[in-house]
Amino acid sequence: MTKLVLCLSLCISFVFTLSADEGMWMLHLLKQQKFSEMRKLGLELEDYDIYNPDGRSLKDAVVFFGRGCTGEVISSQGLVLTNHHCGYGQIQSHSTLENNYLEDGFWAMTKAEELANPGLTVTFIDRMEDVTDYVKQCLERDKAQDTDGVFFLSPSYLNRIAREKAGEDFLAAPGIEVEIKSFFNGNQYYMFTKKVYSDVRLVGAPPSSIGKFGADTDNWTWPRHSGDFSLFRIYADKEGNPAGYSPENVPLKPKQWLRISSAGINEDDFAMMLGFPGTTHKYYTSWEVAERRDIDNRVRIDMREIRQNTMLEEMLNDPAVNIQYAAKYSGSTNAYKNAIGTNWAIDMRDFEQLKLEQQNRLLDWSKDNRKPQYAEALDEIERMVGERADLRYRSWMLNEGIIRGVEFANVPQKGWNMLRRMLNDAGSAEADNNRQADMERTILQLKEDYALFADKDYNIDVDKKVSAAMISEYVRLIDREKQPAFFDLLHTQCDGDVKAFIDYVFAHSLFGNPETWILFSADPQSFIANKGRVEQLLNDPMFLFARSVSEEALSLTNQLSKYDVPFSLARRTYLEGILAMDGPYTHFPDANLTLRLTYGQVKGYQPRDAVYYNYQTTLKGVMEKEDPENWEFVVADKLKELYLQKDFGNYALADGGMPVNFVATTHSTGGNSGSPVLNGKGELIGLNFDRNWEGVGGDIQYLPDYQRSIIVDIRYVLFVIDKFAGAGHLMDELDFN
Repeated sequence: MTKLVLCLSLCISFVFTLSADEGMWMLHLLKQQKFSEMRKLGLELEDYDIYNPDGRSLKDAVVFFGRGCTGEVISSQGLVLTNHHCGYGQIQSHSTLENNYLEDGFWAMTKAEELANPGLTVTFIDRMEDVTDYVKQCLERDKAQDTDGVFFLSPSYLNRIAREKAGEDFLAAPGIEVEIKSFFNGNQYYMFTKKVYSDVRLVGAPPSSIGKFGADTDNWTWPRHSGDFSLFRIYADKEGNPAGYSPENVPLKPKQWLRISSAGINEDDFAMMLGFPGTTHKYYTSWEVAERRDIDNRVRIDMREIRQNTMLEEMLNDPAVNIQYAAKYSGSTNAYKNAIGTNWAIDMRDFEQLKLEQQNRLLDWSKDNRKPQYAEALDEIERMVGERADLRYRSWMLNEGIIRGVEFANVPQKGWNMLRRMLNDAGSAEADNNRQADMERTILQLKEDYALFADKDYNIDVDKKVSAAMISEYVRLIDREKQPAFFDLLHTQCDGDVKAFIDYVFAHSLFGNPETWILFSADPQSFIANKGRVEQLLNDPMFLFARSVSEEALSLTNQLSKYDVPFSLARRTYLEGILAMDGPYTHFPDANLTLRLTYGQVKGYQPRDAVYYNYQTTLKGVMEKEDPENWEFVVADKLKELYLQKDFGNYALADGGMPVNFVATTHSTGGNSGSPVLNGKGELIGLNFDRNWEGVGGDIQYLPDYQRSIIVDIRYVLFVIDKFAGAGHLMDELDFN
């Protein structure tokens, strides 16, 4: 009996260990869910220190940065810290061959030197509120309007009733927005009140040799040695309200900012992360797991590998091309490596079986409790996944192979369509009266379209080479009768020769042939007055190609969309069963770019037999990886000088080394890039920037033995700002423990 009790105790302990750090938890529910466990691991705060809608708390220092990252306010003057890769687009937009901030870094030594970034926003969350009952009442009230049965997950509908609930007077304040989001597929709803600032200026960024050290080779891997950070500042009007860019704006005086810990970290220390995780699939069924592996991920891996290899070859051959395509390449490799790692985890840990066990547990419970609707929901999900497989494969191939892979497939068509309509309407009295005005608008639109298409980051030769590789693979794998209609030209006139097809498209296109564009630009009116030129323009193969691809994409979307509503309804019922079986506070909802908290410990891990990875890396590892011939591992001379002189200031470890990165068991995903990592006192110890290779499958199932968040040690951030950049004025803004 004693042995049995001991065995049971060990099993219970093991189960707790496996699940203790899992989850992306709602801040306002911490008291009901995970707060006591966090305290046991080392949290010294109260729950209201983390989230307090009626006072200051840590959540007031965390912002949604741009379109999909997290940032944190770290000074009383609105200074925001986020990842280098989150600010990469802004850094690139300010870079030229003469002032290459990607290569050399950028540091504003005065506020007057800080650079504006049109379109960039940061968003604070003022309050989050459970509005499940309110939404259900509205759904019942508006069910006559909901002819397709989609309101329960419709962002436009949910945001409409959010505005209705908030009231127009409340929303009249500058920058205020409200949003209602669905959780557990429409079983719960929360409303978020936000304040959005749109004057956000670049303050500082290390060179890519620090901020992107290791680049794509090291992406998703540990050990890492990257100083992946950048600095921005929020500006407001003189009353502190959100306002568009103006020289009269002043730095924001924030409600809360984070104090910085200079004490460092040790293994097993408590760590928590706040941020805006993007998408997870914790509640996939076993059939969806297989679909993700065999269709979504497989297509993404294969097609992006072709695109990236071709693009990289061109980038390495020409520094100008490298600048043009840096962000495009980086954006492609991120999801590519994620797909590879996810497939590894699915097979290694048999996610299909894990999800099947969850389904079977619900089936048994529903049978015992006479709830047949949950079994019926699972049957519906299985049926629909099987039925949509071919359409889904074709859609993924078109998206990855053509829409994402071929730049000219996205040529703007607005001006071309205007010209076609104008010529088709010729002869009517009204059209003839307005012909000159219409002609001028059409010409202007064509010029705007060309400027958008052939911008500073576009290269015709690169587009042609990448497109040849992508189209060749696409037509090899997709049956001819299932390809876009314009591809008939490839198979007939060009006899299947992809290079000849692409050369033809560019040679006969207004936007693809520089000589034709020069003729048009010199005298657009005369160009369009020429009947032959007009016929050429109306039959422009680049526009026809793009239109045909768009039509095929729309056709596939429409065919797949017939599954959307029934699939969502079946998933809602399935998750209703999970919550009914296990209780409303047992589970965390899938990530959906809403503010969450995850917690765990600073901890190394063992990826495979006889291999152990320590929790901390140092500047020594940067020097060990240095390769002057490889752009991913170049080390700046100034950084080498500081290393050789051991000039680490107060940021060094006890043994004299300079900390760079560390890992923790926090459950993170895309959107957590830039998330603050805090110690038990709520002090900043680092910022999240990646996950390890072995843990990316955590979007489907958390892997306690393998999953680690990869974090820039705050001491390395401070060292780079202070010692490397010499930006001591920024250090003066910060609060330390």
